[in-house]
Amino acid sequence: MTLGPRVVKTGMAVTLALYICALFDLEPAIFAGVAAIFTVQPSIYRTWKHVLDQVITNTMGAAIALFVIYFIGNEPIIIGIVMIFVILISLKLKMESTISLTLVTILAVMGAPSHEGLLYAANRFLIILVGIGSAFIVNITIYPPKYKKNFIDKSETVFQNMSLLLRTAISNELTEKSFQDDYSKLKEDLKQLGEFFKILDEERAKMSRLNPQDAREIVVFKQMLKCLQKGQELLEIIEEHYFQSDTNEEDGRLFDQQIEELIKCHEYFLLKYEGKIREEGDNDHEALIESGLFLGLLMEKYRNEGGDKLRLVVIGSSVFEYAFQLQRLNQLIEQYRKTLRKSEAA
Repeated sequence: MTLGPRVVKTGMAVTLALYICALFDLEPAIFAGVAAIFTVQPSIYRTWKHVLDQVITNTMGAAIALFVIYFIGNEPIIIGIVMIFVILISLKLKMESTISLTLVTILAVMGAPSHEGLLYAANRFLIILVGIGSAFIVNITIYPPKYKKNFIDKSETVFQNMSLLLRTAISNELTEKSFQDDYSKLKEDLKQLGEFFKILDEERAKMSRLNPQDAREIVVFKQMLKCLQKGQELLEIIEEHYFQSDTNEEDGRLFDQQIEELIKCHEYFLLKYEGKIREEGDNDHEALIESGLFLGLLMEKYRNEGGDKLRLVVIGSSVFEYAFQLQRLNQLIEQYRKTLRKSEAA
């Protein structure tokens, strides 16, 4: 378990909300803390979007609650009916993420003793807004998210793990426990990497004025993710088909050699993106071209044999797809580096 920025910011947002309530003598302050917990988000755009949605749905919920208190009452069954009604409205508005806090707001407003009146209920709604505002302030000022760096760091981690698994997949050198542990980590890290990219893309598309991003670099990141996903798919296909087919030493050597070359290409391209590779003398397409010849060789060799040998053609197709996506990555990185050099020269 790690103490990440979001965990720290949640604690800070709750603390700020409670202090503000104490400063202005707003009670019960616990509702501000609850609102702060629900509002902290993993990115600036999502925070802004979530706060906007929270304000809309919570204002709506509080208004409905005040109306019902004034004209009908605040009996438990009435509170339950109001909650159901507000849930349906939130779903209709496609603001599902705000439902939990909106229900807390309704409970805070309608849970006030009937003799206290509307001002007491409005006071509780104000406390909720204090919590939302505190979370927003903390999220955009404390530990601003660095998802570009997180994406690059996580990509390197995923690649190192994937390359080890691919290099030992055919030879089956890892123990079953080591393989399963590393493979589970690979899938989890890839899922997290996909989330990082999604947030990066949102930041670029929705908040370009506040946090400008190079569109070409975002495209490179997308292709980086796709290449890693194709590598993971190749690993899965090898596990599913290679050991169930009638293979020999020559087959293993062919696959090992081809996969090794592609992994070297993959590593080379990542270093090229970081600007650590000399631009001149670039001959890194050879292994990618050979992957097409490799697939053709397999199909020619096994197309008439049928049976388990066809499994090797499936693996060969996956090798080719991985190689194709790597070639695409190389092209995008070259375009990005070229644009970067022009920008630096200017």
